[in-house]
Amino acid sequence: MADSPLVMAPHWLWLSLGVLLVAIEILVPGFFLIWLGTAAIITGALVWVLPLAIPAQLGLFAVLSFIVLYGARHWLRDNPINSSDPHLNQRAGRLVGEILTVTKAIEDGRGRAKVGDGEWPVCGPDAAAGSKVRVVTADGGVLGVEPA
Repeated sequence: MADSPLVMAPHWLWLSLGVLLVAIEILVPGFFLIWLGTAAIITGALVWVLPLAIPAQLGLFAVLSFIVLYGARHWLRDNPINSSDPHLNQRAGRLVGEILTVTKAIEDGRGRAKVGDGEWPVCGPDAAAGSKVRVVTADGGVLGVEPA
């Protein structure tokens, strides 16, 4: 098998597959392929030490994939990743607590306020244009406000 320059030893195939899966996870994050890559790397290391037939290698990979995925899922459930900025990708959520200037009077609970260099729709108690309001909630792209 190793006589031909085009044939690779099975452990190198598993190790290469593992590294490839981990690299794909880095390029296209989904938090799934890294665990399959880990299982492939472990399979490659075990096949390097214990020469196994191809069906046994595939079975080992399947069992290790299940174990690694199951273990990672439970570990991450018990040890969640807490962000220092939980509203990082929620622009409206980041505005809670901010003081804004009403640009279109809030009438019947609806109006607009200046946010940065633009305007956002707001809802809350009636307020005249030019008055200051504080953002108290964010629901999608609509900010809930109260008088500041």
